Amino acid sequence: MGTIFNIIILGVIVWFLYQRFVPVKRIKNINAAELKAELNNKGNKQFIDVRTPNEYRGNHIKDFKNIPLNELGKRSQELSKDKEVVVICQSGLRSSKASKALKKLGFKEVTNVKGGMSSWH
Repeated sequence: MGTIFNIIILGVIVWFLYQRFVPVKRIKNINAAELKAELNNKGNKQFIDVRTPNEYRGNHIKDFKNIPLNELGKRSQELSKDKEVVVICQSGLRSSKASKALKKLGFKEVTNVKGGMSSWH
């Protein structure tokens, strides 16, 4: 009985680690230099900054709308699922979480800015 329980626990741990660390399919990652090109070719894109309102007020990129990560679920209807969503935060950690959440909410094209505002010059 103990062996079966251990196998189940191991399976749950492996599944959790897989879900946590394996990138969600079809989330594009770009760096700050690539973001500059995206901003020059806005086209069918929407830009969101998932930092806190205070962080956003302190410094932000002009075309980015502030939707803090903790409000993303209830404010996702402000975004179009038919347009690409480009997501930024301070370091890339919150934007990565936001990107995964957007994919789970049914957004088809999601792009995460690696390095976030810390890498923006």
